[in-house]
Amino acid sequence: MPNTHSARALGDAHLTQFVRDGYVRIDDAFPTTLADECRTILWHDTGCDPDNRDTWTKPVIRLGFYGQPPFRMAANTTVLHHAYDQLVGSGRWLPPGGLGTFPIRFPSPDDPGDTGWHVDVSFGLENPDFMAWRANIVSHGRALLMLFLLSDVSKHDAPTRIRAGSHRDIARILAPHGEAGLSLGELAANGFAESAHRPEVLATGRVGTVYLCHPFLVHSAQPHRGSLPRFMAQPPLLPTSDLRLASSDSDCSPVELAIKLALTEAN
Repeated sequence: MPNTHSARALGDAHLTQFVRDGYVRIDDAFPTTLADECRTILWHDTGCDPDNRDTWTKPVIRLGFYGQPPFRMAANTTVLHHAYDQLVGSGRWLPPGGLGTFPIRFPSPDDPGDTGWHVDVSFGLENPDFMAWRANIVSHGRALLMLFLLSDVSKHDAPTRIRAGSHRDIARILAPHGEAGLSLGELAANGFAESAHRPEVLATGRVGTVYLCHPFLVHSAQPHRGSLPRFMAQPPLLPTSDLRLASSDSDCSPVELAIKLALTEAN
């Protein structure tokens, strides 16, 4: 595993931004050639023809986890390994076995039906009711939320919407509930109004761009109003252990430090 003392993917300004805003963008995080190979596989599994728009009949098609070599290689580039180390801590994350899930969005006037604000919950996933899935203050089961752009994404191509700084609001909501945490239904009871004042950022970029996000970041899908399908993976980075919030600030990872600061600051 790469050592952050010998190589840094992210500068101090990037790390400061991550703690403050809950995300950092890495351009050219994986080669476009790998993205091309991944899209070929994904196109086949959509049942759609990339050269025949008449086959693009749904606003979104969801595909699962893919562990074939191009997906695995895209998730495990040297620059990304260095960034995982810097944000989560060396030895505190598991190398991704691939990429997924894939909400593939097609240009469409129809409502895709999945554009609500939310956080990605991370445990209790054995419950058949996804609204009962949970998150807690030590982010059991998730070290990062990640957005891998496998196609160019402009503001018209259904980029994920991010509420910058909203991870701090969610940390304060989760803190009183300890290890039990809250279900997605409980977190979403008021439509994530606590973060509505946060500035909105669009996860745009060229193919090969990756957004590494705090696990508590509030985000949302949106309809596709562009001209070409958008291919994006949104996998978690899995941790080797829960967050250690009792550590001194100097020993905390940026993921942990962001939470600790949130619990001591005003909105």
